[in-house]
Amino acid sequence: QVQLEESGGDSVQAGGSLRLSCTASRSRIVNYYMGWFRQSPGQEREGVARFWPGGGNTYYADAVKGRFTVSHDKAKTVYLQMDTLKPDDTATYYCAADEQWEDLLLGRPTYWGPGTRVTVYS
Repeated sequence: QVQLEESGGDSVQAGGSLRLSCTASRSRIVNYYMGWFRQSPGQEREGVARFWPGGGNTYYADAVKGRFTVSHDKAKTVYLQMDTLKPDDTATYYCAADEQWEDLLLGRPTYWGPGTRVTVYS
């Protein structure tokens, strides 16, 4: 089973950019449907982006569409490029994976990283 670990979280001023990384071990990312999720204190976890590294579209949440971009190396690393950051983007960001698209879509993927914290200040 895959293990995931995020990195790249930081504090950044509104309007700035960050790139998060998610490194997979024990398996290749193309074997899974992948997603980025985030959770702010007191808020429910929400999906940011969902995709299959083997091909096809990436589906973004409306709140980040046009500002966030997913990329990957098809082997072990997934990236989340975040531009024009807003204070509302402040959250812990998680990388996740599942063998079933439906589980990823419903926000209940099997495999999760520990998360990386992003703080956007105005």
